Amino acid sequence: MSDLDLEAKKTTFFSRKSLQCPVCETSFYREDLLSGGGRLIAGELTEELHRTYEPSKKFGELYPLVYTVLVCPSCLYAVYPQDFSEIGEQFIEPLREQTDRRVESVSLAFKDLDFTSSRGLKEGAASYFLAMMCYDLLDRHYSPTLKRALSALRAAWLLDALHRKAFDENYDYLSRLFYRKARFFYMQAIEMAQNGQEPLEAKVNFGPDLDKNYGYDGLLYIAGLLEYKYGPRKDREKRIKSLENAKRIVSKLFGTGKASKSKPSAILDKARELYDEMNKEIKQLQGRG
Repeated sequence: MSDLDLEAKKTTFFSRKSLQCPVCETSFYREDLLSGGGRLIAGELTEELHRTYEPSKKFGELYPLVYTVLVCPSCLYAVYPQDFSEIGEQFIEPLREQTDRRVESVSLAFKDLDFTSSRGLKEGAASYFLAMMCYDLLDRHYSPTLKRALSALRAAWLLDALHRKAFDENYDYLSRLFYRKARFFYMQAIEMAQNGQEPLEAKVNFGPDLDKNYGYDGLLYIAGLLEYKYGPRKDREKRIKSLENAKRIVSKLFGTGKASKSKPSAILDKARELYDEMNKEIKQLQGRG
C-alpha cells in the first residue's frame, strides 16, 4: 500500500506542537481524531444521550470519546483540555505525590496500557478513570464533581464497547462499577450546586457526549436515569425513596408553556418516558400497581 493510501486511511493525527505536563514537565504530543471524509457515520442516540457511530467500510469503528482527555504518558496526570495547562500551583505537588497511586490503580483495571502511541478503547476508558482521580484533588473552581460524573459515565460507555469485543475480560463488571460511580457523582453534583458548594458554570460542557451539549437539562435527565437504573434495589423503602427523589429531579425538565417547549425534544420525550416508568415502579412497590 502506498503512502498516499495509508494517509487516506488515517483516523487520527498528533499535534505538531508538543504539550508540557505541568506536574512532571514531560513533553508529549496530543492525539486527535480526524472527523472528515466519511470517517464518522452517526448512529442512534441511546437513552443515556450517548451518540453511537456506525462502522465505515474504509475506516472501521471509531470512538471519538477515546481522545477527549489529555493524559501525560509519564505521570498519568489526566484532565480535560481546558484544565490541563491551567492547573493552579497549589495542586501541582498533590498531583505529583499521587503519581504512584495513579499508576498502580489504573494497572489493576487495565493491562498493557500505552499512552505514547495511538490510543485504543482501553486507553480511552483508562483516561477517564485517571481523570476522576485527578479531579478528586482539585477545588470547586474546576467543577470537579460534574467532571468526575461525566468521566465515569463515558468510561462506562467505552467499557461497554470493550465488553462487546472481549466477553471474557470482565469489562461488563467494570462498566457497571463506573455506572454506579456516575450515579453517585451526578446526584452529588446536583446537590452541591443547589447548596452552593460547587457552582455549575455555563462554560462547563455538560455533554454528556461530544456531539451535543444538553446543558443543565441533560444533567437532570442523566441523574434521574442513573438513579432509576443503578440506585438501591434490595431494600423496598430505600428503593421507593430513591425513585421519588429521581422523579423530583426529572420533573424539573417538564416546566410549563414556553419553558417546556424550548427544551430539546430528545430530552423531553425520554424524560417523560422515564418519569412514567419510575411512577409505575413506585406504585408496584407500594402495592398499588
